Amino acid sequence: MSTALPLAGQIGDIDARVRLGSNPESPPELLYFLARDPSVTVRAAVAMNSHTPGPADAVLANDADDRVRAVLGRKLALIAAGLGERGQAVLERVVRALLASLVMDEAERVRAMIADVLKDLPNAPLEIIGQLARDSAITVSEPIIRFSPLLTESDLLHLLAAPPCPGTRSAVARRAGLSETVSDAVVATANSAAICDLLRNHSAAIREATLDSLVAGAVDNGEWHEPLVRRPRLSRSSMWALSLIVADHLVRLLAERPGLDPELEAELRARLSDKLALERSGSEAEKPPVAALIEQVRLLEREGGLNENALTQAVRSGEEHLVVAIMAVAANVAANVVERAVSLRSAKGLVSLIWRAGYSMRTAVAVQVLLARLPPRGIITATANGGYPLSPDEMRWQLEFLEHGEH
Repeated sequence: MSTALPLAGQIGDIDARVRLGSNPESPPELLYFLARDPSVTVRAAVAMNSHTPGPADAVLANDADDRVRAVLGRKLALIAAGLGERGQAVLERVVRALLASLVMDEAERVRAMIADVLKDLPNAPLEIIGQLARDSAITVSEPIIRFSPLLTESDLLHLLAAPPCPGTRSAVARRAGLSETVSDAVVATANSAAICDLLRNHSAAIREATLDSLVAGAVDNGEWHEPLVRRPRLSRSSMWALSLIVADHLVRLLAERPGLDPELEAELRARLSDKLALERSGSEAEKPPVAALIEQVRLLEREGGLNENALTQAVRSGEEHLVVAIMAVAANVAANVVERAVSLRSAKGLVSLIWRAGYSMRTAVAVQVLLARLPPRGIITATANGGYPLSPDEMRWQLEFLEHGEH
């Protein structure tokens, strides 16, 4: 030791000191000395050396240059995860203690380096993984949230409930293999960007009912349209409802999905034709008000042409005033009863009006999508056998409530 330190002090060549600092056979005393070298390159070489003694690592953990601390953090992360060799248990404890301090380092670069090393290791220190996942910098937390096999479903739910930074929910939404429970929790946050990321994550399991509710919410969230259309599994009702609100090229994508039954494919292609014809005719301009349309609908009724298909065609064409007029005449209520359900965004009210008209729950879903513009999870969907999920008594009460509001 008495010869090593003076010798090191006399080495004026940086390259020589770098070689000494990176050499696993250099004496521990020399490495400790080089850990205080004025050259950041030399100190970084010592930080990378897996045989640098604990006291020297402790000096480097407080180095003024965050690049040195980042290199040290990477080495300690590998060692703590069992990818390095430390013969004595006391040194293993020192490594973990130093790593824990670097995980709290003020420099984002240092924490991000550690996260990058540990992100997909199954034997990483659990407490360190938890700390990194809750980091306030998304560059640190995202790799852990997306890839660490050590995060549980409970961990992900807590991150969604109390996100430490704005990008946390999107990071969870992009994680591979999400369960239906976590997907539901992403949707429950009502975070549009995270929901969009979830829809693009084709490995995420999403319940059919949840997808149906997102289709309903897509009326006011155009960024969801394409990822919804491209989901690998969509119910028939979701595809049909989407065809009412998305752009022409996305309707075409729906109609071209493999495995469609012929009836649905024909309906989607008819919907596309209707949209294109509407654009060509320029009839998206001024439309008659509801009052003027009521008489036309009553005439249609007298001629025997007022039926569910007429309402379906109006919904397909996006003619909201005509839909209101048909619902009013078919349900035998004043037009402002239907309009009140629309203004209240009452899913139950609209469903009850369609029930009273004698039409199917499938049409009730489409009417909610077009008129109510409900948020995700607000749509009322059919039962498993396609029936109404509300009881007759509840629907009668809804109708009485809507009609009572007129007096």
